[in-house]
Amino acid sequence: MEALWELAKDLGHELQHDERFIRTQMAQAKADEDGDLQALIGEFNLKRMAINAESEKAEDERDEEKLRQLNIDIREVYAKVMANDAMAEYQAAKAELDKLVNGIGAIINMAAQGLNPDEFEEHNCSGNCSSCGGCH
Repeated sequence: MEALWELAKDLGHELQHDERFIRTQMAQAKADEDGDLQALIGEFNLKRMAINAESEKAEDERDEEKLRQLNIDIREVYAKVMANDAMAEYQAAKAELDKLVNGIGAIINMAAQGLNPDEFEEHNCSGNCSSCGGCH
């Protein structure tokens, strides 16, 4: 069993040298340094907290118009966050990394189910073979 732990650690180290991991890290750093993006994220979080606070009030104390406006505002801020170039770059890089990690997990899951891991085919595999007709 120790060999499996060591292989998992080796895989983790290899993952951190993969271009998709590096690209995600660089995109995250760029997003973290983008002052406009961080201000938008802060505004989004404040709107979310205000929505939660208003929603948690008793029904007779809740200001439905305020809640409606906060929901409109948060959607607008969210759209601005997602339109930011640094966020778009991060989202794209993260999607590629997630695809890799999910594929690795699917291969391990296949092996744990007694299937041949060499038969893994990359087509948005979730690792849940019960809903898939692609690998076997």
